[in-house]
Amino acid sequence: LELPGNVIRKEFYLLGTDKFGRDILSRLIYGARISISVGLISQTIAIFIGILLGSISGYFKGLTDKSIMWFINVVWSFPSILLVISFFFFFGKGYWQAFVAIGLTSWVEIARIVRGQFLALKETEFVESAKSLGFKNGRIIFRHILPNAMSPVIVTSTVGLANAIIFEASLSFLGLGVQPPTASWGQMVFDGYKYLITGTNFSVVLFPSLAIMLTVFAVNLIGDGLRDAL
Repeated sequence: LELPGNVIRKEFYLLGTDKFGRDILSRLIYGARISISVGLISQTIAIFIGILLGSISGYFKGLTDKSIMWFINVVWSFPSILLVISFFFFFGKGYWQAFVAIGLTSWVEIARIVRGQFLALKETEFVESAKSLGFKNGRIIFRHILPNAMSPVIVTSTVGLANAIIFEASLSFLGLGVQPPTASWGQMVFDGYKYLITGTNFSVVLFPSLAIMLTVFAVNLIGDGLRDAL
């Protein structure tokens, strides 16, 4: 490109470009926001639903526990991908649909863990003391039992975050997640996997795949550290 003053400027793309001439590095950075935000928001939804249902089920027992556990087992019996596809069928495809759909299918394991923790902690002396002092059930659940049950929930949530990032990438690869031209790692892998057949331009599929792998690996390391610390 000739500029005034006879200065010659050459465009330089560190990781190359895709078939549309778009900079892969820029799309990787932008896709990181999409993939990580979908993982975080969907896992937040899953934690909220899992803690709510798990705590109610484990604390009240009886018919309430049986009803919630029946619902949990029904949801767990369906493959997650089928539930997500059904959600996209009714609400369309896009960014917010992706994290809502993933969040609504990722809460079951958290609910079962919270229920197990509540069943164990409900019989402890400090809970019996709280009941004898006349505290309401809501205070006992959220101020006394839940803080002591959060360690396994936090560790499980980090694993769920890694799974949510992979899930989002898989949905984008299938064309069900974030829609083009918005950049996401799964969509970038889909755009580049055809080059594997021809044996050219491997960077289009290699770099987003490495980004997914390294992000999931880092999240799992954080989960291991939290498990040891807590």
